[in-house]
Amino acid sequence: MLNLQEITRLVCLTAREAGSYIRKERETFSLERVERKHAHDYVSYVDKGSERMIVKALRELLPEAGFITEEGTTIAGDGPQSGAANNGASDGADRLTWVVDPLDGTTNFIHGFAPYAVSIALIRGREILIGVVYEIVSDECFYAWQGGGAHVEMKDDRLKMKDGVLRVGNSQIGDALLCLQLPYNSDAYKPVIERLIDHFYGNVGSIRMIGSAAIALCYVAAGRLDAYAERYIGQWDYMAGALIVKEAGGRVTNYTGDDYFMQGDSVVATNGIVHEALLAGITSAAG
Repeated sequence: MLNLQEITRLVCLTAREAGSYIRKERETFSLERVERKHAHDYVSYVDKGSERMIVKALRELLPEAGFITEEGTTIAGDGPQSGAANNGASDGADRLTWVVDPLDGTTNFIHGFAPYAVSIALIRGREILIGVVYEIVSDECFYAWQGGGAHVEMKDDRLKMKDGVLRVGNSQIGDALLCLQLPYNSDAYKPVIERLIDHFYGNVGSIRMIGSAAIALCYVAAGRLDAYAERYIGQWDYMAGALIVKEAGGRVTNYTGDDYFMQGDSVVATNGIVHEALLAGITSAAG
C-alpha cells in the first residue's frame, strides 16, 4: 500500500531541489546555450540537468515506477522515456509511472520572465495519484495526493514556511479571469484562439496568458484564475496540475468535455461554475 502523503512530501523536496538548481543557473544563464526543438519551442541544458536530477531521485523513491519525461533523459528499461514518443503507454496499465516536466515555462525562463516551474505527477492507469508543482520565482510549492485535498507551501511575511489549503474560486463567467494559452502549434491553433478571444473578450472579467500550463492549473486551484484552456500540450505539462485542481474542488476535462483527459493534448480546467460556458466557447471557436 502506497503512503501517498509521505511520497508527496518527498516529491516536494525533490521538486524544490531541482528548482534550486534552476534558480542558481538562471543567474548566469546565456541565450547561446538554448536549443530549438521545434519552431518557437526551446530547450536548454538547464531543462536536461533538472530532469536528470529529478529522475535519479524518483527512481530511488519508487524503483518499480516507469517514466514519461519531456526531455527523454531516462534510459532504456525504465519504462516510457518520452511522452511524445510514448503517448498512451500508461493507458489501462496498472504500472506506476512518473510524469515529469523538469522546467515548465522554458520560454519564460530564458527571458527571465516569471512564472516557470517544476512539475511532477505519479499516475497509475487512469488515476493521478500525486501532483506536485514548484513555482521557482515565487518559491511556492503546490501539491496534492489523491483524496488528500490540495495545498500550497509558501513563505509568509516573516519569511517562514507555511501551508495553505487550496480552494477554487466562485466567480461566474461574466466576472471570471480566464487564462487562454498560446501553444507552439500556431498554424493549427491561430484561427481557434482568435475566435476564442473574440468570443470571450469583453464578456468575462479579463483574459491572461502566463506561459506555464502547470502554473495556470495551480492558479485555478488557488482561485487566482477561474479557468484555463490550452491545446497541443503534453502530459507532462498538465498531469500534476490537473490533480491539484480536482482536489481543490475544480473540474478538468479535455476540449470535448470528456472527464478522461489523461491521454489527450487538450485541457480545460475551471472552478466548475464556468466550465460549460468555456466549453461552449471552445466548441464555437473550433467550428
